Amino acid sequence: MEDELKRLRAAALEALAAVNEADQLESFRVEYLGRKGLLSTVMRRLGQVAKEDRPRLGQLANTIKREVEELFQQKKKQLSSTGVAEAVPEDLSLPGRSLPFGKLHPVTQVMEEILGVFEGMGFAVAEGPDVELEHYNFEALNIPKHHPARDMHDTFYVTDSILLRTHTSPMQARIMEKLEPPLRYIAPGKVYRCDSDITHTPMFHQVEGFMVDYKVSFADLKGVLTSFTRRMFKDDLALRFRPSFFPFTEPSAEVDIACVICGGSGCRVCKHTGWLEILGAGLIDPEVLKKVGYDPEIYSGFAFGLGVERVAMLKYGIDDIRLFYENDLRFLAQF
Repeated sequence: MEDELKRLRAAALEALAAVNEADQLESFRVEYLGRKGLLSTVMRRLGQVAKEDRPRLGQLANTIKREVEELFQQKKKQLSSTGVAEAVPEDLSLPGRSLPFGKLHPVTQVMEEILGVFEGMGFAVAEGPDVELEHYNFEALNIPKHHPARDMHDTFYVTDSILLRTHTSPMQARIMEKLEPPLRYIAPGKVYRCDSDITHTPMFHQVEGFMVDYKVSFADLKGVLTSFTRRMFKDDLALRFRPSFFPFTEPSAEVDIACVICGGSGCRVCKHTGWLEILGAGLIDPEVLKKVGYDPEIYSGFAFGLGVERVAMLKYGIDDIRLFYENDLRFLAQF
């Protein structure tokens, strides 16, 4: 009798472990735990064993039955929690569950649009390192050590000669060192400066563009930038060139467009001027051409750099640049 109870226990546990559907669970209950089940049948035969063995075998039989019943209840809960025990016929007419699709970040969308506009005007795309040598970030662009213009850049230094690039203009020197004119390139990428407010962030995106050829003039620069702003914004958007200074261009200008937030009437984004600067530009300084081995008597060129976030703010009417990096899905989903 003791060996029979142990074999029955092993068989019950093995059968219960194989159950994975509600119908199978009910069949197991009837076979092992029902009134006419195997456990009940064996326990009814306890009266036939010797009187001295009856207490020990009765205790063993009850222990086995409780164990099987507890495991049965655990299996029942497990199947109920996974929904198998409550299975219902599938309704094939129900619509499928759609999965949400990821979307490009608005800055990425504007970056791709900017590149598309310039590629349509014949500019090739080149990318460079975020961690840059001081030589390419400053010296090659006519910004020597202790030049006051360096104070404008609020640079993150890694070592005395290595830094996080403050603009994408180093690609101008890198490309001109390797290639001969004519050149027409744009260089998109991230740049880094110690600056943060509603129109500045410590990390942002720029697109540097330049062209070098015979007899390139300021009129060519104005034509390219005017065409760009008309394709990115409205055709009748007001545009102005203000004289400015950049060490690597001469003459230099800052390009403004009418503030699309306030319509030119003045607001906190445009600092109540009615205008927003979108880029800096100018003719490449002859000293920069000399540093890469170009003869400024033969070649000339222009260069410009624009902030992608600034263009995105103007394009979408956003009044705080920090919204792009707060990762609020309610904001990002609008694009």
